Amino acid sequence: MAGQEPHSIEIDTSKPHPARMYDWFLGGKDNYPVDEDMARQLLKLDARGRDMARVNRAFMHRATRWLAENGVRQFLDIGTGIPTEPNLHQIAQRTAPDARIVYCDNDPIVLAHAAALLRSTPEGATEYIQADARKPESILAEAGRILDFDQPIALSLLALLHFIDDEDGAGDLVDKLVEQLPSGSYLVLSHTTGDFNPEGAAQARAMYKERGMTLRPRSRAELTAFFDGLELVEPGVSLSADWHPELGEVIDVLGDDPIPGYAGVARKV
Repeated sequence: MAGQEPHSIEIDTSKPHPARMYDWFLGGKDNYPVDEDMARQLLKLDARGRDMARVNRAFMHRATRWLAENGVRQFLDIGTGIPTEPNLHQIAQRTAPDARIVYCDNDPIVLAHAAALLRSTPEGATEYIQADARKPESILAEAGRILDFDQPIALSLLALLHFIDDEDGAGDLVDKLVEQLPSGSYLVLSHTTGDFNPEGAAQARAMYKERGMTLRPRSRAELTAFFDGLELVEPGVSLSADWHPELGEVIDVLGDDPIPGYAGVARKV
């Protein structure tokens, strides 16, 4: 496994981290009081924070299932987060036992639990890379030890890009990663939006900034722009909950208003 050995891991518990907050929203135990405190403050802005996390997770399940059913056998998941079963490799390998998966994250707590990400089927393979998403060249070099870049790869950037602002190169990051993928590969994105509650989104962004973190909600049009040059899979960029609900993993949520997140899958021709 790439990266540090578990005994040398140093976890900063002085400020919240998105991966640990996501874990708290999903009901996990791998988070700290500082993460729970901020998560609860976000719930005051929108009481459906847990639903948002669950809906995003369910989209990952459906998209991975769709990709595996449509012949994809290689997956690169950047911004993996703390393992929550079923993980991406478990979904993919249920359909395609020979699927090969590389996970990548920069939070040391994810590394501490990386063993859960490495339980591959005998026919397939899984690997974990400890790296920052803002360094695509090193990620691709490491991933090349497991994945064949002459064959299609599904690149997943799930609930990741809204932590990277435009001036920090979110668009360039996507372009650099997609550029190295062969034809027939796919880009899978999910992203929070302020389209339905601009005031709440602005308050959440300010809350993140106060704690030294970035939150950049984007509109449907802005998320769609990340797919420029690619062929969107139907239904295109949609609400996360509306992307192929027939594949299962539909989540019951509070109220009737849309969960504020978009998602899409597109093919590199």
